[in-house]
Amino acid sequence: MPLDPPEGDAGDEDVEDEHLEGLVAYGGDLRPPTLRQAYREGLFPWYAQGDPILWWSPEPRAVLFPLDDLHVPRRLARVVARSDLEVRLAGDVERVARACADARADGTWIHPEMIDAYAALGRSGDARAVEVWRAGRFVGGIYGVVVGAVFCAESMVHLETDMSKVALVSLVEHLRQRDFELLDAQLMTPHLARFGVRPMPRTEYLTRLAVLRERDVSW
Repeated sequence: MPLDPPEGDAGDEDVEDEHLEGLVAYGGDLRPPTLRQAYREGLFPWYAQGDPILWWSPEPRAVLFPLDDLHVPRRLARVVARSDLEVRLAGDVERVARACADARADGTWIHPEMIDAYAALGRSGDARAVEVWRAGRFVGGIYGVVVGAVFCAESMVHLETDMSKVALVSLVEHLRQRDFELLDAQLMTPHLARFGVRPMPRTEYLTRLAVLRERDVSW
């Protein structure tokens, strides 16, 4: 890419200690060929603006099997079914990424360089977004990178209550219909666990990815 392994301390005080073992390389660039290859190898960029690009492969990995795992609470199912919501499966990656950045008032890793990088992947079809609209207004969404039969989710946002959840449920239903086999949510959180996301050992994730990245799955 080229990428270099970190030497000792990651040198980034903003990175939480429990995730440091997931830092596997630094350097390189965010050009589309670099990002495509990184995701095929199970890496994703996560770093503060102005710092070197840091590349991560978490242990464990947070994943969801679209056919088996998704848990939708009854109340949320009623929200998803609302007739006043429009779900756009061919969403604008750049719009969703910018909304994700704008929604984080305390700072974000989704800085302009990252937005431009994922927008470029969106134009090539390597990144995709799901948007939720209500009354002509964008109210929530999720975006990520497509790697064969794996969807690597990057971030989601809500501008109205529950709308990021509607985007996630709609995304997973679409992945089911299109024969995607895995959703990569990167890092476990209690919020994701409520939807059926579970931890997977890194070695297992990379083994599965090596097979699934070769699948020809249409969005």
